[in-house]
Amino acid sequence: MNNELTAEMLGLRKRVVGVTGSLVATIDGLLVASDTEESVAADHLAAVAAAGLSIARRTVEVTDRGAFLQTMIQGRKGCTAVYAVGDMALMVVLGDEGLDIGSLHGQSRPALERIGSILTEGE
Repeated sequence: MNNELTAEMLGLRKRVVGVTGSLVATIDGLLVASDTEESVAADHLAAVAAAGLSIARRTVEVTDRGAFLQTMIQGRKGCTAVYAVGDMALMVVLGDEGLDIGSLHGQSRPALERIGSILTEGE
């Protein structure tokens, strides 16, 4: 399962300009698979992203905006996007200053569907 997930994450990095890494985690913050630089503490990022996902989902509910899709955090050196993978997991995508955000959103949808299928098969 991890090889398939890693292949999906690497594929997203190859297809989208500016993607520097990604990870998949459970909604309670346990790291499932990672394609990040060594300087990124993937297990810590998984936990923080899960907490953020929980807050973002609640915000969407309170504001009656439909089902949660993603959240984007922008810093001076790039972006971090957190996407829901169904109700059971999340994907974090890291990008540099040149990240093509439009392409990321377009390419992430099919990748999320495939990742969801991989995770479901692994149960």
